[in-house]
Amino acid sequence: MKKVRWGILSTAKIAREKVIPAMQAGSLSEVTAIASRDEQHAKKVAKELNIPTAFGSYEALLADPEVDAVYIPLPNHMHVEWALKAMAAGKHVLCEKPIGLTAAEAIQLQEAAIQHPQLKVMEAFMYRFHPQWIHVQKLVKDGSIGELKTVASFFSYFNTDPNNIRNQKGIGGGGLMDIGCYCISLSRMLFDAEPSRVIAIADMDADLQIDRLVSGLLDFSTGTATFTCSTQLMPYQRVNILGTAGRIEIEIPFNAPPDKPTTTLVFTKTGMEEIVFEAIDQYTIQAEIFSQTILENSEVPTPLTDAVNNMKVIEAVFESAETGQWVKL
Repeated sequence: MKKVRWGILSTAKIAREKVIPAMQAGSLSEVTAIASRDEQHAKKVAKELNIPTAFGSYEALLADPEVDAVYIPLPNHMHVEWALKAMAAGKHVLCEKPIGLTAAEAIQLQEAAIQHPQLKVMEAFMYRFHPQWIHVQKLVKDGSIGELKTVASFFSYFNTDPNNIRNQKGIGGGGLMDIGCYCISLSRMLFDAEPSRVIAIADMDADLQIDRLVSGLLDFSTGTATFTCSTQLMPYQRVNILGTAGRIEIEIPFNAPPDKPTTTLVFTKTGMEEIVFEAIDQYTIQAEIFSQTILENSEVPTPLTDAVNNMKVIEAVFESAETGQWVKL
């Protein structure tokens, strides 16, 4: 079977430690090239990860005819710029979340993608592809917990390193862009709708000038979603989904380990069911499904419309945190 030949734009940690090994484990993907602005570093990483070709510039990788698709794990402020350049070079694009810094950027990318209908472009929210989330969506959709009424999510870690890109304001750092985007995404996915309004509060780091804690409330008219994300709290993650006849609790909703089982708890009037999902790499599943859309010329599972709408909610949350008022969407 033909495989999609992947090029990686940057030697970012998430690419080195998670995405590249996951792609290499798939049956439809092969990583053929990697690029860094430091050619020697690119060669070092390529050797460590058994990647055939290393480039000293992103432009050189995009010019390589042996690359079909690119994965972009660059800092947030570079996502749209290099996704646009990749499409111009005729490459399919899988770009890390969040898709850009603003909804306007996301729309710019969406409009460019319309001009390149032969190319597949998708935001890389890997959690969506884990079997636990596929199953939870089915439970919600088929009414296993009654009518969905509220979703509560929490995601935190502790990092105060000023040199870390997540703590640099000008390039899209801060908790909401890095991890709060997951909480917003999953809420929209479960309600299968867009919130009509949002309200939020943010605690800013006086030195780093980034949001280190954000709590928000999304009004979906038929129900609500609440979330808290933080870059300066004890590491923790959890999602609770409550309906009129039951509750679902996902113990490791976001960075599910590739080498350990995950557990989802379902509570209904008849009791509690513990559902255990075998160890699986959600990054591999994401790469396989995206590669399959390329090979079959089928639609990507998450269109850029979703990325645009997620950015609109993120912007509304920021606006509400600044004004202290409800913001309509």
